[in-house]
Amino acid sequence: MPLRGMSARGLTSTESRVRFLEKLHRSVRTETSMSAVKVRVLDSVRPDGPKLVELPSDTVSAFRALQPGLRLVPVVYYYPALEPHVRIREGVRRTKTKQARKLTLRVLSSPDGTAVAGAFVVAFTDFEEGLGAQGTTNRRGEVGLELGGATRLERLYVYPAKGFWSLLKKNVKLSARLEVHLRAVELGFTDCVRHFYGKAEDGSGSGVRVGVVDSGVSVTHPDLRVDGGFNSVVGEDPDDFGDAGSEHGTHVAGIIAARGTPPAGIRGIAPGVTLRSYRVFGRNADRASNYSIVKAIDRAVADRCDLINMSLGGGPSDDATRSAMEEARAQGAVVIVAAGNDGRGPVSFPASDQAAIAVSAMGRKGTFPSGTTEASDVKTPFGRDRKNFVAAFSNVGAEIDLTGPGVGVLSTVPGGYAPLSGTSMACPAVVGVTARRLSRKPDLLGIARGEGRSDAIIRLLLEGARPLGFGPRFEGQGLP
Repeated sequence: MPLRGMSARGLTSTESRVRFLEKLHRSVRTETSMSAVKVRVLDSVRPDGPKLVELPSDTVSAFRALQPGLRLVPVVYYYPALEPHVRIREGVRRTKTKQARKLTLRVLSSPDGTAVAGAFVVAFTDFEEGLGAQGTTNRRGEVGLELGGATRLERLYVYPAKGFWSLLKKNVKLSARLEVHLRAVELGFTDCVRHFYGKAEDGSGSGVRVGVVDSGVSVTHPDLRVDGGFNSVVGEDPDDFGDAGSEHGTHVAGIIAARGTPPAGIRGIAPGVTLRSYRVFGRNADRASNYSIVKAIDRAVADRCDLINMSLGGGPSDDATRSAMEEARAQGAVVIVAAGNDGRGPVSFPASDQAAIAVSAMGRKGTFPSGTTEASDVKTPFGRDRKNFVAAFSNVGAEIDLTGPGVGVLSTVPGGYAPLSGTSMACPAVVGVTARRLSRKPDLLGIARGEGRSDAIIRLLLEGARPLGFGPRFEGQGLP
């Protein structure tokens, strides 16, 4: 990368650097030499900008000596900011007993009693120690669980793939065959997003362009209209920006921009936005490289996105991602990032960086059915309205700028709908309400693209937030 920013142009005495970077750009997927250093160029963001390269670790010093005006940044990875499912602790030895019990659990829908396939089931015999068994239901809705000599479960969690709310039961008496029933999703249900932001008008958010940097957005879902996008994963088709085997990006996009109408569909906060998908997670992959993220941000800025949603994090602080976010701010785009889900841990990168707007997650009692896993997300501090709470999973800290509803949020997934929780959901809620407000400010949208424009958008967002009584470490300026 250039020593500063995303481009070598515009700095003093940089012509040799520009020529070198352009040489690497022309050498993508080939090996090039400079003195004793051999560099294999895998990909390029732009001719005078960042490159993805391979070079032996013992030549790093020689490379820096030859090109002191460039930065070498290691590849690191980031993950979706989705609330993790509880799991049985790995590596725990289980004692075999003569009274070993094998339970067949059947998961059915309520009220029609049909089988629910693909539900992830976690049965704890000792929750604190992480002991028990887990598995996924088959097409008959059944899963076999080896539970030793236990006669009761301390806790039973069921996470359906889509179409149903999750389930949490405590102190479950065991029998040879046990049945549980899941509540089907009703698209007219008032979840926390609809409680705070109501039903959006058809054109709400019009004139605003939003980029979703994520796992791709379904281009076939009836409630979503994807204007276009880009796949920045090296080695994959750049035009394949649809979902890549994950529900995450489609769920995020629906919170912002779904255009359906209950009970047949669902509506996002700003259905009138121009929605673009920037896929950074590989097909069926659970992590995204900083290089893919940098290339996606760069493309979203070039495509004149006003707002960029990044519901990801969990990796180390990274100069490349930081430079891309700073460049976005300098070009009039605002990057809004999920704070992470480490149970009150510190705000994760990239949300922790000053170039980002960091979003924590809050929830509200009564906006999810009783008996669901969302009940375990309720934790102090409570707000002035005692029904409001900061989600137990949410990261917090001085870097938090805003909070958003992120517990049990209904949205689109490939082939249907599902409730999900996480700062991943709170982040697009903030993006959606920002787009809604920004669309009512044509003078602001018309400002020449530059840092002054970004500052004006951020000022509009932060000044429109209202504190809920959690305190700045948990909510920043409050709920927009």
